[in-house]
Amino acid sequence: MSSDTLLAFDYPQQDSAGLTCTAQAWAKTPPHLEGTDKAAVIARIKQLLLEKDVALVAHYYVDGDIQDLALETGGMVADSLEMARFGKSHPAKNLIVAGVRFMGETAKILSPEKRVFMPDLDATCSLDLGCDASDFAKFRAAHPDRVVVVYANTSAAVKAQADWMVTSSCALAIVHQLNLAGKKILWAPDRHLGRYIQEQTGADMLLWNGACIVHDEFKAVELDLLMAQYPNAMVLVHPESPQAVVDLADVVGSTSAMIKAVVEGSATEYIVATDKGILHRMQQLAPHKKLIEAPTAGNSATCKSCAHCPWMAMNGLQGILDCLENASGEIFVDEPIRVAALSCIERMLDFTKNHPDLLAKAQHGFVKNIGAA
Repeated sequence: MSSDTLLAFDYPQQDSAGLTCTAQAWAKTPPHLEGTDKAAVIARIKQLLLEKDVALVAHYYVDGDIQDLALETGGMVADSLEMARFGKSHPAKNLIVAGVRFMGETAKILSPEKRVFMPDLDATCSLDLGCDASDFAKFRAAHPDRVVVVYANTSAAVKAQADWMVTSSCALAIVHQLNLAGKKILWAPDRHLGRYIQEQTGADMLLWNGACIVHDEFKAVELDLLMAQYPNAMVLVHPESPQAVVDLADVVGSTSAMIKAVVEGSATEYIVATDKGILHRMQQLAPHKKLIEAPTAGNSATCKSCAHCPWMAMNGLQGILDCLENASGEIFVDEPIRVAALSCIERMLDFTKNHPDLLAKAQHGFVKNIGAA
């Protein structure tokens, strides 16, 4: 990315008062239910999901109780690619998407005939917030010769301007194919994932300057110390992390690829550098393996590993019940935006359907220009 692009499209994490964009998210963390109160809410949710023909789909990063509830009721716990596929193919007339707003928007874009709800409509994403649609339009207009590839973590209005939408499960494979076709790429919004893909494929990529507030906080110095403490542990890193962290990884991959690495790997210990919400499903699938949270801060910090998205944390059981009882949290996408955004999502889904062998392949080590292999 050129220095002028960096200055023009950098997204400030703080306002003039020093407040971060996560303040409202942390303030809205739902109360934690316990005992008979939790059991009663879960029982009522199960009843209403069935009565009202609703499927619940949850991301790996949301609360473990919600993940369990989705699986117990015939829904799905998945990464954003599988969530998109599930919502489109499931016969239910209604969907509840436990995750962040772009996931609900994607479900609505793909299934306009369904009613789509979310436990809290304010649950968003720093990547989405950091890629304003009007600013992105200027960025895109300045580079008309480039194929526009946007990460799933963007608004419907940004997707409406894109040629391709990708997730971390398929981004490497899709960019590799575009590079083989001689295409130059305009990428948004995560700079770390974009840089990783650029180095892996050798593609000509111009990068928007965005970052995930969770993955951007992993620290290589602290990770190196933790690796010395657990010398036999395999290190798993999501490619949204900074380069110095990625460079220490044994495996770099999407959430689904990281889970696969734990389940199928021969190691007994794993250091995991992604949102700690994933540990719930990992531990269920690999109960005899030790999972260690990668560090986001040093020993003197209040929190040694703070890797949890504050917006994912806004998803609660009570919010799901409110969707079912009061039809709260419904997602709407203006029809012109929906139609414009649909093509880039369907293009991704068609690619992943036709090239399943290229997807979710975690890279072992950091080897440049290996493409999607």
